[in-house]
Amino acid sequence: MPSLDALRASFVSTRGGAVDDSIPQLAEADPDLFGVALVRPEGEVVASGDAEHPFSIQSAVKPFLFALALADSDGAALDRVGIEPTGEAFDAIKLESDTGRPPNPMVNAGALLTANLVDGDSGDARIHRILAGLSAFAGRELDYDREISESEQLHGDRNHALAHLMRSEGTLDETADEAVAVYARACSVMVDAVALAVMGATLAFGGRNPVTGERVVSAEVARDVVSVMATCGVYDGSGRWMRSVGVPAKSSVSGAIMLAAPNRLGAAIISPPLDELGTSVRGEALSRALAEQHGLHSFGYRG
Repeated sequence: MPSLDALRASFVSTRGGAVDDSIPQLAEADPDLFGVALVRPEGEVVASGDAEHPFSIQSAVKPFLFALALADSDGAALDRVGIEPTGEAFDAIKLESDTGRPPNPMVNAGALLTANLVDGDSGDARIHRILAGLSAFAGRELDYDREISESEQLHGDRNHALAHLMRSEGTLDETADEAVAVYARACSVMVDAVALAVMGATLAFGGRNPVTGERVVSAEVARDVVSVMATCGVYDGSGRWMRSVGVPAKSSVSGAIMLAAPNRLGAAIISPPLDELGTSVRGEALSRALAEQHGLHSFGYRG
């Protein structure tokens, strides 16, 4: 079996896609940045390439916001957000027609809501809880980048529109501005591929961080989050992803992909150029190779 270094090296020359330019800080990303990290059940971390290069977590934060909302509400957050795939873009201005709920927690509308369902009586209190929760998932202290957060709020017109729409439907209790501010700070949390792989592993191993041994969320919460990742984590490319890669995952406009293979491993890849659906081009190719190498496909035959 080839080493992780050899596997990564086989995709270094892969080209295609474009770096996201929705905010200036993302547009400045090095298109040649390429790192990968794996976390095994016993907590062993294996990394290659630019795995310790920091980047903002962006949409890869969504599974963890959902997990914290579920944990803090004893599961009642499932009544506030749907869990069905949409077949539409991550920032589509759309809610469930009969309930006014976001369609699932992996699109922007759902993440705006779940970020504001975590414990806290103010936006500052909620981001404090989010940072503490994300740090527990990662096994180290995390913080958000103030400049990126401000850019997210300044350029996040569609997020503001979604927040106002949810307010008009009675779905969102907070003001639109406060809801967007909390979500923007969550998206601007700084991680690297190693930290994100540990976060994915914590979900994969039933809510217990395999590096620190800390139970971060219950096994039931981890199961619910990974289940929704499997159907909604790569947006309107989720069906394609599950057929070809077969591992629950969450993509991100920063070029990150976080994978959580239940009871097997957690992994993360960073490579900024994205395809037309917002998924890292090299990241998807490497994810497929990892799944094949380790027999991770959820529906693969293992006879």
